Amino acid sequence: MNLFTKFFMAGLMLGGFSTSAAPRPNILFIMSDDHTAQAVGAYATVLKPLNPTPTLDKMAAEGIVFDNAFCVNAICTPSRACIITGQYPHRNGVFDLGGRITPGNQTLPILFRKAGYQTAMIGKWHLKEEPNFDYYKVLPGQGKYFDTQFRVQGSKPWPRNSVTHKGEHSSDAITDSTLHWFKTQREKGKPFFVCHQFKAPHDYFENAPRYQDYLADVKIPEPSTLYDVPSSFGSIATRGYQDELMPHIGTSIGKRNPRRSYAVDLKQRFPEEFPADYNVLKLSERETTHLAYQAYLRKYLRCVKGVDDNLKRLFDYLKAEGLYDNTVIIYTGDQGFWLGENDYQDKRWAYDPSMRMPLIVRFPKTIKGGIRSDAIVENVDFPALMLDFAGIPTPDSMQGQSFKSICETGNEPKGWKQAAYYRYWMHMAHHDNPGHMAIRTKTHKLIYFYGCDYDGGNPTPPGWELYDLEKDPAELVNVYDDPAHAKVRAQLKLQFADLRKKIGDDGSHYPASEKIVQEFWDYDAADREKARKISSEFLQRRLESLKTSKNQGRNQQKKKQ
Repeated sequence: MNLFTKFFMAGLMLGGFSTSAAPRPNILFIMSDDHTAQAVGAYATVLKPLNPTPTLDKMAAEGIVFDNAFCVNAICTPSRACIITGQYPHRNGVFDLGGRITPGNQTLPILFRKAGYQTAMIGKWHLKEEPNFDYYKVLPGQGKYFDTQFRVQGSKPWPRNSVTHKGEHSSDAITDSTLHWFKTQREKGKPFFVCHQFKAPHDYFENAPRYQDYLADVKIPEPSTLYDVPSSFGSIATRGYQDELMPHIGTSIGKRNPRRSYAVDLKQRFPEEFPADYNVLKLSERETTHLAYQAYLRKYLRCVKGVDDNLKRLFDYLKAEGLYDNTVIIYTGDQGFWLGENDYQDKRWAYDPSMRMPLIVRFPKTIKGGIRSDAIVENVDFPALMLDFAGIPTPDSMQGQSFKSICETGNEPKGWKQAAYYRYWMHMAHHDNPGHMAIRTKTHKLIYFYGCDYDGGNPTPPGWELYDLEKDPAELVNVYDDPAHAKVRAQLKLQFADLRKKIGDDGSHYPASEKIVQEFWDYDAADREKARKISSEFLQRRLESLKTSKNQGRNQQKKKQ
């Protein structure tokens, strides 16, 4: 803790700081789960004509929109841990969905409470340990869309106290709960720090019944790469040698991936969204992709609509109570999400559709409405921003930086970061994404697929990808081996290595994995030959795994009979 922070905390404890001159603003942090920028009207995309988010779009028109806000690990628990601690995953210890943040390490609410703020956490928590807020009402784990259960404070130790909102959709129940806190728990005259966090639109996209007719007869616009991804996209790491791993890397919308696809999964969960004679075995991959995409986007956008309508309810209350303009309102998603681009589903990739977070900040007292910024910010910066608005110094333990001046001026301060760091650790878990890391500047992205688990096992072919974002914002042309980009490649590799050192991702957390990272860093001819061999070996393992799963399924079916 630096000297100023110690002085500030001492002053708070002694009651030595007066707030009479300039009342501190309230802070309302709103986060949805998997609400990607492509599904926010303020971010111009193919879905913009559907007008999915009128409430958020109005908020954006009255605040600042960030076009280059990125998560450092596109998966729920690590992203949330970054925001609560202000630290990268390798520092806070939350690498994957099994991570947790103990109450004593939940830095953000602790600092707000010490500064005299009333704190509340309502909605999706997903950090396993008891929230260190004055008040909490949180979903257990991922939570349910209907008959939503919450863990609450009570006579029993965490997590044994619970209440259930019978028959209510989670977006409604979470908003009802936040409104109830405002009406019955808020201490008037005291600033608040409230986290309002939706479950929606996380898969599998169960919308409230009142939205079932929404988009029912509308053909959803399709991304240009839904059916055909150019051969220039990706690398041996994502395609395999001579494209032999295309069916097995990245889960799919259509039936490309035989292990997991929306063509199969959504039909089983939502048969009403498909034609009565739909048969994935009889239809072509293009046909299944089209039908699965349309079903997927209808369900997803209905959940988004529920979020947006509930935000209107929340904002209307704040306006009626005279709180709206004295509250810093931040809206984001915990990461991006793939909406059919490249026939991918879910998140996890270092490509922009999943790495980018929607980020809108509204506070009319100091933020001019209708501005956009291309400044690079990361989710580890979010807590420093909130503390700065409240006049609370950022502790040395936080690796992120406040970007309050960017919010207020639209300009980057001298020395502001020019690159974002990314690392996905959950190698080939759930959605068949290899372990990888990346550096993202405003002009380029360099991705390194080292392709192994924490112990260096289950290898997939290592490979590098470089994208020129000025010429190729959709990241469809890998120019890593293009001689014209050799100088940029070399510079980015040096910058990448320096950034790893700066933020502390030195490989000491999982040495066996780091050994693989270092082995293929130079990526010479011998490395490439070994990658081709690894590709073939992984294919054989995957085919054997699929065969075993199929046989197990048949045996289970026989037992049922």
